[in-house]
Order: sequence, then C-alpha cells, then structure tokens
Amino acid sequence: MKKALLFFSLLASATYAQDCSKIFISEYVEGWSNNKALEIYNPTGTPVDLSDYFVARYSNGSASATVKNSVQLEGMVPAYGVFVAVLEKLDPAGTGQEAPIWDSLQARADGFFSPVYDVSDAFYWNGNDAVVLAKGDLAGLSSTTVISPANVPNFAIIDIFGKIGENPGPNTGWSTQAPYNNGAGVVVSADHSLIRKATVLKGVATPVASFNPLAEYDSIPAVTYLVDGNGDTIESQQGNPILFGNWFSLGEHDCNCNPLSVENPVQEELVVFPNPVNEGIVYIKGAAAVREVQVVNALGQTIGRVANAGSPVMNVRFNSNDRGVYILRIVQTNGAVTTKRIVVK
Repeated sequence: MKKALLFFSLLASATYAQDCSKIFISEYVEGWSNNKALEIYNPTGTPVDLSDYFVARYSNGSASATVKNSVQLEGMVPAYGVFVAVLEKLDPAGTGQEAPIWDSLQARADGFFSPVYDVSDAFYWNGNDAVVLAKGDLAGLSSTTVISPANVPNFAIIDIFGKIGENPGPNTGWSTQAPYNNGAGVVVSADHSLIRKATVLKGVATPVASFNPLAEYDSIPAVTYLVDGNGDTIESQQGNPILFGNWFSLGEHDCNCNPLSVENPVQEELVVFPNPVNEGIVYIKGAAAVREVQVVNALGQTIGRVANAGSPVMNVRFNSNDRGVYILRIVQTNGAVTTKRIVVK
C-alpha cells in the first residue's frame, strides 16, 4: 500500500508541458560496463540552467526513489542545443564497478555525475531501470528522503524514460514487441543507445501504463566496429574486429522544435526518408538543387559521395552490415550545406 501511495504522489505532481517549451531527454545511452549517458535537449530559444534539475533512477522495478538514487545536475543547455551528462568514471586504472568509461564517450561529455555509488547511484542504470528528469532542489535533504512533491522543493516531473514500478524482462530491459516488458522481440534499453525521434516535442511528464521504447525513440547498438576511410572493418593484431563506442549521435539533436536555418532557404524543401533506414536505401526528395551528398560515419570520416545531375529524387545505399548513425552532408549547387542525421538498422 505504501508503494502505491508513493506512485500516486508522483502521478499527482506531473506537469503537462506545451510543445517545445521545456527541456527533455533526447538520448539515452546504456553501454557496456560504465558507459552510461543522458543527452538533454533544450527546445527553446533561451539557455537553461540545469542546477534547477535532477536525475533520479527507479531501480529494478521500484515504485519509489530516494535522494541517494538521485543527483542534482549542473551546467547550461544552450538554446536549441544539448547537454551530454555522463557517469563519472575516469580513472584509467579502475576495475569492476570503477571501470573507466571509454575515451570516445568521455570526449562527448559536457558534464560528469555520480562518481561514488554509495553517495549517488543515479547514473548506474542497467536497462531495466526507469530514469526520471525532474525539477527540484535536493540540497540539504537526507540520502534516505523519498523523492516526492512533499519532500523536494519545487518538484515537478519533466521527462520519464521507462515505466516506474516495472522490472522488464525481468532484469533485462524493455523490448520491441508488445507487451514490451517480457523480453519479446529485441531488448533495446540495454546495450543500446535510444535517440528521441525528431517529431517528439516534449517530455513524458505522466507515468505511463506501458513503455514501448520505439514509440518515441530510434534504437542503435551502443557498440559498433571501428572502420577505415573505405568503410572496411579494422582488425587488431590478433585478427579481431576492434570495437568502437557508437556515441557519434551525442552532442546534437534533430528536432522539429529547431528553427530552420536562414542561411539555407532550400532546406525546408528537402525531405530525407525513411529514417530509420530499414531496407538499406534512404531517399532525398526535392534534390533538384543538390550537387552531391556526402556520407559521414561515426568517426567523422567521409565514406561515400553521391553526385547529382539535377534529379529531383536521389538515393543513398547502405550495406547490410552498415548499422549505426551517419550524417548526410547535402551540398547545394549554390554551396549551402544541410546536414541530416540518419539511423541505419
């Protein structure tokens, strides 16, 4: 009965944000070992101070979280920009629970949080934990204080990843097939990165009845293979493919809240579809003024170019082993450049 009351108190405190008016989670990373991150997006034209917000983890189906399960954020999210928050594990000699995050993820971070598990375990999710972005002030509260409107000054739910009170799998994560909590289909909240779709304009401020991860997110593996400039897999001296953190999508977010660039009047006429790319082909409609399309991989390398001779529709093809995040640099005949992030499945 106590848990039910706590869950109801969270529900009662939920806010109902208008489109493009409040920050929300734009990417969730649950990588191997300690590679955990949240990207927070600001859909407004005004910078947002994160010191007014915190992240809380609802572990293994718990209907409640405490201050120990939470961490106060800090830093600024620029207008129409993002802030990448990463678990603070930076000791290269660390092992086990202290294993360091990969250098490639560290390079994407804007801030590091929860370095000591016994003080704050907020950033130690494992795919089956609900994660909440909330507004409120945790200063001066006991570590055992339960997160609720009655206990946290200025408390308000801003966004929820997952379903509070549910341990999916169990102990694995939410998956791609209904009912999304029993492992049917592919589990995508563990060992994956989930990128918020461009059509999502606000956070989930009310606890959900069920969590379908692909309703609002695109899924990519958290780890891919290192490739060279030709797109070929690079192998170690032992002949094994070299793993690479698939964090290239962190640091920017495509959202329909973003204003169109005034430097590129052709941009709104271009339509790139489908995204995610499921059959290996992405089409570019409205491409009559496009000179070429450059394909950039997760290492920032240009791995392909497709020229255009005035055709209104172009296509870019990918191989079956090209899963991951890519950037299309669409170069206009007048020299203007439009970039579009795509997910290849």
